Amino acid sequence: MKLKFILVLSILAGFMFSCVGDKKSDLPETAIVEKTEEFNYNVEQFADIKILRYQIPGWENLTLKEQKLVYYLTQAGLAGRDIIWDQNYRHNLKIRKALENVYATYSGDKTTPEWQAFETYMKRVWFSNGIHHHYSNDKLKPGFTDDYLKGVLTETNTTLEEDAFNVIFNDKDAKKVNLTKDVDNVLLSAVNFYGPDVTTADVENFYKAKVSPDPKKPLSYGLNSQLVKENGVLTERMYKSGGLYGEAIDEIIKWLERAQGVAENEAQGEALGLLIEYYKTGDLQTWDDYNVAWTAATDGNIDYINSFIEVYNDPAGYRGSYETIVQIKDFDMSEKMAVLSENAQWFEDNSPLMDEHKKDTVVGVTYKVVNVAGEAGDASPSTPIGVNLPNANWIRAAVGSKSVSLGNIIHSYNNAGSSGRLKEFVHDDEEYELEKKYGQIGDKLHTALHEVIGHASGQLNPGVGETKETLKKYASTLEEGRADLVGLYYLYNPKLQELGLVDDWKAVGKAAYDGYIRNGLMTQLIRLNLGDDVEEAHMVNRQWVSAWAFEQGKAENVIEKVTRDGKTYFNINDYDKLHELFGQLLRETQRIKSEGDYAAVEALVEGYGVKVDQAIHAEVLERNKQFTSAPYSGFVNAVLVAETDDNGEITAIKVTQPESFDGQMLSYSKTYSFLPEEN
Repeated sequence: MKLKFILVLSILAGFMFSCVGDKKSDLPETAIVEKTEEFNYNVEQFADIKILRYQIPGWENLTLKEQKLVYYLTQAGLAGRDIIWDQNYRHNLKIRKALENVYATYSGDKTTPEWQAFETYMKRVWFSNGIHHHYSNDKLKPGFTDDYLKGVLTETNTTLEEDAFNVIFNDKDAKKVNLTKDVDNVLLSAVNFYGPDVTTADVENFYKAKVSPDPKKPLSYGLNSQLVKENGVLTERMYKSGGLYGEAIDEIIKWLERAQGVAENEAQGEALGLLIEYYKTGDLQTWDDYNVAWTAATDGNIDYINSFIEVYNDPAGYRGSYETIVQIKDFDMSEKMAVLSENAQWFEDNSPLMDEHKKDTVVGVTYKVVNVAGEAGDASPSTPIGVNLPNANWIRAAVGSKSVSLGNIIHSYNNAGSSGRLKEFVHDDEEYELEKKYGQIGDKLHTALHEVIGHASGQLNPGVGETKETLKKYASTLEEGRADLVGLYYLYNPKLQELGLVDDWKAVGKAAYDGYIRNGLMTQLIRLNLGDDVEEAHMVNRQWVSAWAFEQGKAENVIEKVTRDGKTYFNINDYDKLHELFGQLLRETQRIKSEGDYAAVEALVEGYGVKVDQAIHAEVLERNKQFTSAPYSGFVNAVLVAETDDNGEITAIKVTQPESFDGQMLSYSKTYSFLPEEN
């Protein structure tokens, strides 16, 4: 891809960054798309989901040894696929096995509305890695009756135990992750990180008693375990070989050992060795040692993410969801975007943060554009578009971090077709033309600034605990809003033009501000049912950033709420002042993080980020009815096929494309089901 190639990523998209973890991007709602080639990026659409596919550019330029490394890493990732299903909900594997057997073997009438509803439900379950929606966390509602399911189960000789059957239709375990204020979030979340009788207080008290050997390098307690009560006593079931998920982890280890054998260099091989040791032992010091080695291993064409990493699915913010992404470096784009990481210290020094909250020295920040070769676990089918790791604040401060944008995923979004929603929600032709000309480069730069500069900026005050301890359930949305604000603050800055990244920094900044406010106050609401609160961390942060700026600027009419022909629009009248407001909010969010101010983050998020203007929501939903494009997107994976000689040695690896979403899902279940239904 060339630098001028249009990268469409609405600020609407959630980014997978780190610090406390971030995740999930979705098809932008306000895309301007220029199709450039004949490859068919669209697979199918159902419910609120569009399935896409991606290519792997440059595959043929890799050596066979490099291709083997990619192949082994993707196999390692897929070997752990069942883990995310069981982590998401305790009945998921039983339900998936039963539904898949019906889907594959039913020979009755497949033209009925009930069967079509069953097919849609099956696909939604596949997409979400379980029976709860991948974004809202609400339990998926089947479009068929319990009697119909009983009938097709009987006709296909399929069994499903009573509790698992009933939960498909009843109100039990209604939320995978429940972050509602003033309730026991752990007790009321269906996610399988905790035993059914474990409370939020249990979790907090259990980890208060944990003391890291070196307080300056706190271990990630809880990251790789399930917390349960055995005979009334809290205990951790560790994710490791011989422990919880051991059958799948042994398969992961097998493929990682093969990958280590074809590592590109010594540093990469040493990091893989530490990851293997971590999977064998579950030791959290080894996990930190691995992250230090992985962060420092920046040479080579191939990189990867693999293990229990992001904590979004844990209402208490301790436990990591299994995920993996295998990446191939895009040399051209990486070289062009390296200017951001090279100037990370300038951005830190010139930020509006309090001096005591700035880092004296920003170290080890790297940024690359990569092409995905395979994803699994919580990164698939709903994929991120950017990654910034590791999560541990002390490693980021002492060693650095790796930031990447997933170039071929972005490219697929670009070429999959526009939703056409932009024209409906822009205030006027000037805003439309700004978005058309500059919006896409603004979105690309916001992604990069968020990842590279945002998550690398700032520091905790001495003696302040990790944000999962101080800010608790608000840690994720605070961190993502903070990183968004770093990006917003610098998008409207001549430094970007000085670095050669844009031709007109003001125009790019204006387009980015328009898009962010439009989305944060209006267009992202198409994802919610009328009457719902905003709950997903990224949607929450986009709303509290936008709503706070709107309210704080009311006296000077910085952002104007306009009603025309019965429709609502938000028009920015003073971009300079909005830039100042974003700087003020960035300063405050960093203060909250640095000081661990729980009362302040609660007031900010609950006051601006959760409740929805119902009149505007109803209007947005009505205006959106004219558009048929689904609000969420995900991907099937490219398929790597190994060709071998008579001795079983790999002689070539070919890239093929799956014909269908259901075909790939059934193939995965047949090939990579290593866990029992009950764990």
